[in-house]
Amino acid sequence: MSEHQPLVTVIIASYNHGPYIEACIQSVLQQTYPNVELLVIDDGSKDDSVERISRLQAEHGFDFRVQQNQGLTHTLNAAIKRAKGSLIVPFGSDDIMLEERLAKQVAYMEGKPEVGICAGNIELIDADGKLFPEKRQRRDVPFRRLNFDDVFMERKPYPPAPTLMFRKEALEKVGGFDPQIRLEDLLIELKITHAGYYIDCLGEVLARYRKHASNSYKNHRFMIDSILRTYALFSEHPQYEFVRTRFLSSMFLKCSNRDRALARELLAQIPLKSWSKKTWRGLMRLYFSPLEKS
Repeated sequence: MSEHQPLVTVIIASYNHGPYIEACIQSVLQQTYPNVELLVIDDGSKDDSVERISRLQAEHGFDFRVQQNQGLTHTLNAAIKRAKGSLIVPFGSDDIMLEERLAKQVAYMEGKPEVGICAGNIELIDADGKLFPEKRQRRDVPFRRLNFDDVFMERKPYPPAPTLMFRKEALEKVGGFDPQIRLEDLLIELKITHAGYYIDCLGEVLARYRKHASNSYKNHRFMIDSILRTYALFSEHPQYEFVRTRFLSSMFLKCSNRDRALARELLAQIPLKSWSKKTWRGLMRLYFSPLEKS
């Protein structure tokens, strides 16, 4: 790395993550990379998050603001506008960075202006911070470079959200996050690669992703609506219908023995000519498997 160390702005937008927020912030404060601006925003939490963050802020002096609930994308866009760093790291308030994470990503991105996003691998932890069993982990996904079609068509392993580092200029070029679509990761990755940048994913673990009862991905209707609306923004792509129906089939399979009313709604949106093995498996689950808890 050159003597000039670019400023990295880490943005933590916190909402009702009191049990996790202190470990999250501490993981940023303990980074080996020295040039970090930390912006923490409490987005209208109703638990004890503000008290927990305030104690850490008094000790460490990072930028902390409290606001009425505005939602994640609005909060991120406002923070990006006032960020001083040339590299931006939005970070989930329930996740944990490994201490070398920022140093490794900054070193990698130097001299690679074509890389709009740098990511890496994650390891899974539960609500108590304990590692998931090894069979559930995917720590060893090798390096991959993704362009727009790789992301849109899922041709390569996805870049995990807790590891994303953005060039600020790339975020600004595409107008930041879309406030109309609250599940922000997929759309911003598509927008930035569509603008000509690459996403480079390092083949090493950079963060721990916490899986717990309030993860957004467990709200199936919210996730399905957000992703379908995201894909629709690129409906002129020649593979749009394939991508859309493949996603519907995947979610139909997932919901078929968890939320049967939603599963039937999804099935109605899949043309018969587009049925896949997942669609048929979902039908078997829908009619012959016992209902499971999601």
